Amino acid sequence: MREPRYDVIAIGNAIVDVMAPCTDELIEELGMQRGGMTLIDDDQARSLYDAMGPAREISGGSAANTLAGLAALGAQCAFVGQVADDQLGAVFAHDIRAAGIDFDVAAGAQEPATGRCLIFVTPDGQRTMNTFLGASQLLPAAALNEDAVSAAQVLYLEGYLWDPEEPRAAMRHAIETARAANRKVALSLSDAFVISRYGPDFRRLIEDGLIDILFANEVELAALTGVEDFDAAIADLAPLLPVLVVTRGENGAVAISQGERAAVPAESVDKVVDTTGAGDLFAAGFLYGYTRGEPLERSLRRGAIAAAEIISHFGARPEADLTQLMAEKLG
Repeated sequence: MREPRYDVIAIGNAIVDVMAPCTDELIEELGMQRGGMTLIDDDQARSLYDAMGPAREISGGSAANTLAGLAALGAQCAFVGQVADDQLGAVFAHDIRAAGIDFDVAAGAQEPATGRCLIFVTPDGQRTMNTFLGASQLLPAAALNEDAVSAAQVLYLEGYLWDPEEPRAAMRHAIETARAANRKVALSLSDAFVISRYGPDFRRLIEDGLIDILFANEVELAALTGVEDFDAAIADLAPLLPVLVVTRGENGAVAISQGERAAVPAESVDKVVDTTGAGDLFAAGFLYGYTRGEPLERSLRRGAIAAAEIISHFGARPEADLTQLMAEKLG
């Protein structure tokens, strides 16, 4: 097997985050699910944008955020996602390439527009996300660069993108390509609402041995297994996977691999500003350690450190020097 060109190649939503602070009262007034993620259409996106206060536009998308963290740590990465030929599409493409991530998928037509996520952040740092998928849900299988997938140590799939038909077909093809090249496949479950619709698909992928690394949080773990007790849910799922990683917010994270179990506490932060991207950056830190053959606990520590950095400021892309942070905290 040839040496990998990339540490990680990811397939995910190409989205620009539009973020604004807000009150709890506004969340209630707009009828949003506090702390959740809701898919919206173009008209809803316009209406919610009008209701926002002063906002910041920051390139996002779950898998793209993970790659940004990996690239900041020095990993070689590539991204597969669809933008439109519009202003936000140009912003996304510029930002991901400026981070040192290869991105060569051609922009689509101007309609539907580039995806955007309208994020309302309450004073406690909780984020309520409203996502217009736009062009990202039209990613065709033909956009997949098979050579790039075959040249990556890990193929990382964003669960959010399993919903639309075309990207789902692209991801299935990518799994086949990665498997044929003896590469690893990682899946992020992304959100409980995705599991409510496609849980059987994910279970089938896992039971068929097509997923090497699964990322979930406690809520997603319970949704996928149908088991509320944390340890019982772990016991149900872990034997089916080479690596299971579960984040627990302020209670840290757990990983199980081949019967070995490791756990780490959450890293302390002076103030939680915005939890957007915490899971994405946790995955970045963990995958950085994993692709370098580090022990489970050290990889988890990397994830916790990266997640703590991201929740200390607005936006889901790192602002501090992650390499320096890792050196300071890990030695």
